[in-house]
Amino acid sequence: MSAVGQQLVRDAMVSDPPALEAEASAREAGEVLARAGVKAVLVCEGGVLIGVITRKTLVREVVALGRDPLATTLRAIAEVPNATIDSAMPLAEAFAFLERADYERVPVVEDGRLVGVLSRSAVRRRLAEDRA
Repeated sequence: MSAVGQQLVRDAMVSDPPALEAEASAREAGEVLARAGVKAVLVCEGGVLIGVITRKTLVREVVALGRDPLATTLRAIAEVPNATIDSAMPLAEAFAFLERADYERVPVVEDGRLVGVLSRSAVRRRLAEDRA
């Protein structure tokens, strides 16, 4: 596929995003978030995306409230994602959505199941490659 208009989200997404099951602990999420470059952990239940955890979530929902990070499940503190996009969405349309909403990245789903993450920077690189 040479034209970006023909490419789909699945062609540019990262297909193995940082994700944990809903029963995982806040401490496990903190360990993942401590890795370089990880901004969020996606929370799934049986593969279905149910929420997002960020460093800010951990501070607000665990640290500030004095909760035990080993006993606090991600299900109890996960935030509903701002948005998701379908893997079959045309890439140009997804980029326009990311720009309009000012999102740097968004979870990618197929029938509600998490399959990846699409970032604006990855789409920009793909667009630049197609212009070259």
